[in-house]
Amino acid sequence: MMDFFDLIHERYSVRAYQSDPVEDEKLQQVLDAARLAPTAANRQPIQFIVIHTAGRESDLKRIYSADWFRKAPLVICACAIPSQAWSRMDRKNYSEVDATIAMDHLILAATNLGLGTCWIAAFDPEAAREVLKLPEEVEPIAFTPMGYPSDRPRPKKRKPLSDLVRYERW
Repeated sequence: MMDFFDLIHERYSVRAYQSDPVEDEKLQQVLDAARLAPTAANRQPIQFIVIHTAGRESDLKRIYSADWFRKAPLVICACAIPSQAWSRMDRKNYSEVDATIAMDHLILAATNLGLGTCWIAAFDPEAAREVLKLPEEVEPIAFTPMGYPSDRPRPKKRKPLSDLVRYERW
């Protein structure tokens, strides 16, 4: 098991996957990490859809067209259910935030187990709704392919901390 800081440095957006299947035990660990993520008022207004890619390539291409997306053995969709979520006093609904935090837990857990992922937000939401047969009240938030990487990480490009942090006020 990796130290947390090593883990966040190790994680990268994997865009090439081996065809080896993901062991069920590892899949369950990754999904459990998502389940344990904090959500506003612990409402857990989220659902994850696990898609085995074999035989689903044409459906998945409708959702996101990159070939490597369909080459991973699994694709996972994080969904939000706004009607089940906590809302702040100004009516800001936290279902998207909750789904995002849970997806981040899932992605970090996958990295910790030697699996690769890639956060996908640029998908076709209508195609996702149709392919996954989502009820009207469920919103697809993000996808990730998941499998064993067959590529190597490139150097990370990040802004310096001084560009991202302010102290006391804007």
